[in-house]
Amino acid sequence: MKDLRIVFMGTPDFAVTILKTLVEKNYNIVGVITAPDKPAGRGRKLNESAVKKYAVSQNLKVLQPKNLKSEDFIEELQSLQANLQIVVAFRMLPTVVWKMPEYGTFNLHASLLPEYRGAAPINWAIINGETKTGVTTFFIDDKIDTGEIILQKEIQIKEDEIVGQLHDKLMYLGADLVVETVDLIGKGEVKTSKQPELEEKSAPKLYPHNCKIDWTKSLDEIYNHIRGLNPYPAAWTTIKSGNEEITAKVYGVEKQFETHEYQIGKILTTKKELKVVVKDGYLVIKEIKLSGKKKLDIVSLLNGFSFESEATVL
Repeated sequence: MKDLRIVFMGTPDFAVTILKTLVEKNYNIVGVITAPDKPAGRGRKLNESAVKKYAVSQNLKVLQPKNLKSEDFIEELQSLQANLQIVVAFRMLPTVVWKMPEYGTFNLHASLLPEYRGAAPINWAIINGETKTGVTTFFIDDKIDTGEIILQKEIQIKEDEIVGQLHDKLMYLGADLVVETVDLIGKGEVKTSKQPELEEKSAPKLYPHNCKIDWTKSLDEIYNHIRGLNPYPAAWTTIKSGNEEITAKVYGVEKQFETHEYQIGKILTTKKELKVVVKDGYLVIKEIKLSGKKKLDIVSLLNGFSFESEATVL
């Protein structure tokens, strides 16, 4: 077994679970690289990344470079004398960094590569109505998510699963896969395979424009879009009720297939139900957050808020 000295790179909660698993299994983590602290909230207090908070709690050495190519950072990284680097939900690394360790730098990606390369693979798998996804470890090369595959594990996506649930499943599956990968590297038993050439399904970053609900799509497409963004960053729409236009984030929903003669986008309400007319039925909204208000189940919302009879979504 090789004597591994590991540098771990990551930022969000997803990465913490993987780092925590490595620490609890007594791997030698000689350094943790994470994003610089950022001002957040009204008080503009400095916010530490989830990975930094955990690393500090374990007395691990933490580096937070603003520039991954800076001489100071490169020198400090070299001084850690790591022979393996593990990357989970971080940023693109310059060649000088990923080529540094003797046994390479590998990444954990939350998809079955080569499908869903990019920043938001878990969301896009659900948005696109996939029935399976998984996690992949691969050695980093000079492009994004294109390196040679080490290991993959597959998981089914349930029809009503939301991205928050799938995120957590993949996080724990990913932790197991990283441990398996490290053990193979430690034993010198790694075999890699080139990524197959497939028609690419991409996973671009999520912005307000691609989170907006397109009510002209089919009921299945709208339903998948909403669950693929629930709870974060959340699908949104504009509600026009009388002269008022309200921005709303939509969370829990159900499908109701039915033929009708209503105009697409019309909102239908009773005392306990709110549904939006789409071309092949109705999208029943169970949980919603109107701009400036708390997230509410629909019965609670309709207790204190009423929509005009001609209300629509835009």
